[in-house]
Amino acid sequence: MSSYLVTGGAGFIGSHLCEALVGRGERVRVVDSLVTGKRLNLAHLPQVEFLEGDLAEIDVARRAVEGMDYVLHQAAIPSVPRSVSDPVTSNRSNVDATLNVLVAARDAGVRRVVYAGSSSAYGDTPTLPKHEDMPTNPLSPYALQKLVGEQYLAMFTRLYGLDTVTIRYFNVFGPRQDPSSPYSGVISLFISALVDGRQPIIYGDGGQTRDFTYVANVVDGVLRACHAPGIAGQMMNVATGGRISLNELLATLCGLLGVSTTAVYKEPRAGDVRDSQADIGRARRLLGYEPGVNLRDGLERTLAWYKAGQGADRA
Repeated sequence: MSSYLVTGGAGFIGSHLCEALVGRGERVRVVDSLVTGKRLNLAHLPQVEFLEGDLAEIDVARRAVEGMDYVLHQAAIPSVPRSVSDPVTSNRSNVDATLNVLVAARDAGVRRVVYAGSSSAYGDTPTLPKHEDMPTNPLSPYALQKLVGEQYLAMFTRLYGLDTVTIRYFNVFGPRQDPSSPYSGVISLFISALVDGRQPIIYGDGGQTRDFTYVANVVDGVLRACHAPGIAGQMMNVATGGRISLNELLATLCGLLGVSTTAVYKEPRAGDVRDSQADIGRARRLLGYEPGVNLRDGLERTLAWYKAGQGADRA
């Protein structure tokens, strides 16, 4: 049995990581400020040790990593619009906290830190799919902050010998993604609107494309990254390698739900990327990663969760 710290473990992706680790019989600790996470997300996992605190405080970070073998750093304020409106608070959560986690992990002798990077680091470069050797071009404070975080990880590997890996996420969706926030992922917002009989909102013309990735694929990639040999200091994409426009996504969801509606189109939001699609060749090569759940199956699983009333319970 190994010990895993999941920062932000009461959040959407973090809680799925905890679930998978508990299923493997591992010891799991969560640290979460509960600013965006919810204790309810961990209610079915009483084995998980929970520490409430803000990782931007170094003492919290040190307590959290003590005795841990692996740190899965998911904690963040994962919102482009929120970072545009409040870059200072976003920076504290996304940069200051990450640096504290790295310092604490280095001093505690953690085996490996796996970091939740973001595809937003690529910006609006026209080349598709996005591959890891491309130049970065962050368009928002959030994108820049996540890029700074992964650069800190690579530096800590070079400078201090701390074993680190960055996984860049691409539009992750699935059960337990909170639809009640205007900053939630578009799939949870679309589903919530359709289930409630409202018209979904699309910022822009709906032609923008995304590599939507079901959460189980991300969990698989992150856990593979914990133990894959010879990848210290590396960064790689974990996604599906496909893309779909928001208009096509809405049509697909309408078909799955058996409803007919149109979107309300509004002005594009500052900092949003037009098109995103991952090249997952590096993850395939270094991790043996292969996306196990395609978009349609992931949507069906997510809809089943909402139909069971669990989405409404967390709204």
